[in-house]
Amino acid sequence: MEDAPERTPSSSESTQPPGLAREPEVVSPGDSEGCARPLDTVPKKLCGYLSKFGGKGPIKGWKCRWFFYDERKCHLYYSRTAQDANPLDSIDLSSAVFDCKADAEEEGTFEIKTPSRVITLKAATKQAMLYWLQQLQMKRWEFHNSPPALPATPAAALAENGPTLHLKLEQEEAELEEFLCPVKTPTGLVGAAAALQPVPAVPSALQNISLKHLGTEIQNTMHNIRGNKQAQAAAHGPLVEDSPQGGEPQSGEQPSISDPSLPAEKEPEDPAKSAPRSSVPSGPTQKPKRQSNTFPFFSDGLARSRTAQEKVAALEQQVLMLTKELKSQKELVIILHKALEAAQQEKRASSAYLAATEDRDRLELVRHKVRQIAELNQRVEALEQGRERLAHEAGLREQQVQALQQHVQLLMDKNHAKQQVICKLTQKLTEDLAQPADATNGDFLSQQERMEHLKDDMEAYRTQNRFLNSEIHQVTKIWRKVAEKEKALLTKCAYLQARNCQVESKYLAGLRRLQEAAGAEAGDFPELLQQLIQEALQWEAGEADSVGLSPVSEYDDYGFLTVPDYEMEDLKLLAKIQALEVRSHHLLAHEAVERPLRDRWATLTELTPSAELKQLLRAGVPREHRPRVWRWLVHRRVRHLQAPGCYQELLARGRACEHPAARQIELDLNRTFPTNKHFTCPTSSFPDKLRRVLLAFSWQNPTIGYCQGLNRLAAIALLVLEDEESAFWCLVAIVETILPAEYYSKTLTASQVDQRVLQDLLSEKLPRLTAHLGQHRVDLSLITFNWFLVVFADSLISDILLRVWDAFLYEGTKVVFRYALAIFKYNEEAILQLQDSLEIYQYLRFFTKTICDSRKLMSIAFNDMNPFPMKQLRQLRAAHRERLEAELRELELLKVEYLQRRASLGRAPPEGCVSEDEGEGDS
Repeated sequence: MEDAPERTPSSSESTQPPGLAREPEVVSPGDSEGCARPLDTVPKKLCGYLSKFGGKGPIKGWKCRWFFYDERKCHLYYSRTAQDANPLDSIDLSSAVFDCKADAEEEGTFEIKTPSRVITLKAATKQAMLYWLQQLQMKRWEFHNSPPALPATPAAALAENGPTLHLKLEQEEAELEEFLCPVKTPTGLVGAAAALQPVPAVPSALQNISLKHLGTEIQNTMHNIRGNKQAQAAAHGPLVEDSPQGGEPQSGEQPSISDPSLPAEKEPEDPAKSAPRSSVPSGPTQKPKRQSNTFPFFSDGLARSRTAQEKVAALEQQVLMLTKELKSQKELVIILHKALEAAQQEKRASSAYLAATEDRDRLELVRHKVRQIAELNQRVEALEQGRERLAHEAGLREQQVQALQQHVQLLMDKNHAKQQVICKLTQKLTEDLAQPADATNGDFLSQQERMEHLKDDMEAYRTQNRFLNSEIHQVTKIWRKVAEKEKALLTKCAYLQARNCQVESKYLAGLRRLQEAAGAEAGDFPELLQQLIQEALQWEAGEADSVGLSPVSEYDDYGFLTVPDYEMEDLKLLAKIQALEVRSHHLLAHEAVERPLRDRWATLTELTPSAELKQLLRAGVPREHRPRVWRWLVHRRVRHLQAPGCYQELLARGRACEHPAARQIELDLNRTFPTNKHFTCPTSSFPDKLRRVLLAFSWQNPTIGYCQGLNRLAAIALLVLEDEESAFWCLVAIVETILPAEYYSKTLTASQVDQRVLQDLLSEKLPRLTAHLGQHRVDLSLITFNWFLVVFADSLISDILLRVWDAFLYEGTKVVFRYALAIFKYNEEAILQLQDSLEIYQYLRFFTKTICDSRKLMSIAFNDMNPFPMKQLRQLRAAHRERLEAELRELELLKVEYLQRRASLGRAPPEGCVSEDEGEGDS
């Protein structure tokens, strides 16, 4: 059968009932003394009869089953009797939990709950139920704490793992004793002794049959019939003559099988090891042969210890059991025969319809069926009329019953009144006789009886509570152990994936160097190198899923491209290398850094300015907490500007009158983050939200109105906050409270000042790089001006960009200077290797996108760039602002002088000179 365990006993092992095979010699926690036994003692086998609730329809109810535990698989098998060769099914205890019901209708009921089903069982007594539950708990714990591999021999296994396992089980048993005291072994209800007991009676033999496993039932029945015939033949052989000594074994003893050649005083061996497989010996000195599976306990030694009358009684019991089984099988055959007759009748009708050659014959058959259906409908109508008639009669009877009940109620009221009178007279008589002690004694006895019942209930609930506490304790320990293993495996998997990304990144970097070398030596590099590069670029699409690694996704959580879309063809490899490095850093930092950081953010329910919050913001805010944190940071900046309904009023003003900057805003919408899917998808709502936010800001701040770069600031706020009103106030906070005034004015004065301040800080912090760039006449403001104007929105990858904004919204513009210096420090060695100004400019165009390690960049910005006092930054800004304003005034004077000179000449400029408008543009 499918559900039968495949196990072939060895030549030295007797064929025994399921569950009576010899176990590994380990400590059993459930002995009657409640303490650990020596390792050289064979533990008792966990097996016995239990009632299992199951079945469907009329045969649903309690079924008696023989249960036995398998140590190797942690499964609880069950069959109909202990002599059955094949089990009906099994229960996986490795992931099961146990429950006992103190308020169950029948005593001894408990449940085994697995992820797939719930099995309800019932023991003969409450003690047996607690014993089973405690033993199942210990077996489950032993399975989860068993060593992964055993030595080659059992002796070596005990020598190596015995003391450790013994100590573990002693510790576990001591912990469980805190909840539930060890339960004594129920005599005759569990273990090998239970197999010698008769099968517990059931209401019906048919009800005890498992129709779900009918094939296994038939196999076991045939096996038992064959074994019974062999046993009957053995009963008339020399087995009876060789049994001069009989008698029942003492109560509480385990039945033992001894070799006939051994002396009577010698201790008999374990039945699981020495039971022979044949009950008919050839002589007193001949070795026993193999015995039938039906009666595995009737061996030669056991036969000599019993009288002929006992054997006859056992055989009569077996005949009675087989007679009941035969009767149940006959009932089953009758049921199947009726079903077969109905199927054959349906088959004959279908065959007659199919065999009809002409349509007329078939029509006649259909008419015949229609007539039958009409007759059945008539019978149904007649029965329905009869039912209605009976219902009418039942209604009349009900009225009569109600009338009689009213009459009875009147009589009862009269009787009650008489009883009250009698009670009053009795009470008066009792008082007159001065005998109040009898009534007091009666009340006392009733109260005492109620107290006894309450004590019993309280003890039952206390026992249930202790067991459930032990179950919760053990299941929690198992769950924690599994969680730790899962965490370790996830960490290992992340590490291996990160290593794989690093190896692939190094491989691609090698291909890129070969590509550069080949391009420098000749116009075309070899075809083999071309093929390798194409395969490397296309590897992720075809191979990532087949090897089981998580491929690099196309977009990140905020819709930005993970792999940068470089315009130059020779930078495709660089983009792939960058994507792999980003994933590698993310995988390596996820368990070691990101998880503790998420836990710390989860504990911050209320945000207040502090040094701890400052450090957390510098480390970066997890994605799930970022919207909440940004709203709090923005509110701190603009709470004096916010007013209820202000944003809606600005939108209404924009709908009523078109702003002069509306056209420029509309042009910049299509140029906002062209690689972000939220702003390029035609069905996305983000462009409309961005339009409304920018128009509202142009009405909010008429001095600035709109300046190119504000669209990127507002877009970042929209991607994180998603709510357009929150994004609007975030833009207001950046432009009006964080950045200096005139940062987005027509002259961009404050922006130019910050570029000069950055140049001074570079000279101080990175003198070698400053000298190298000065040598090649590289103007960094051409690159860094946009960094400050949009706070790196176009420069850094999204993961690093949002970490910069986390700190920027809290600390201000000092963060922008720190990260600008850190970016140059991060790539300082690579820039120093470039010896041509054109190569330097080309590298500076995209080098910020190659930064992948956010932790390293953050450490450079906030550690290597120290000291970085805000006082110094303010002084540098003031000094450079004064110089810049002086230069602007001087330039304005030159412009005025030039215009006056032209006006005094009173003529047009000669050919080749600039016009007035052009002159303004140059100034």
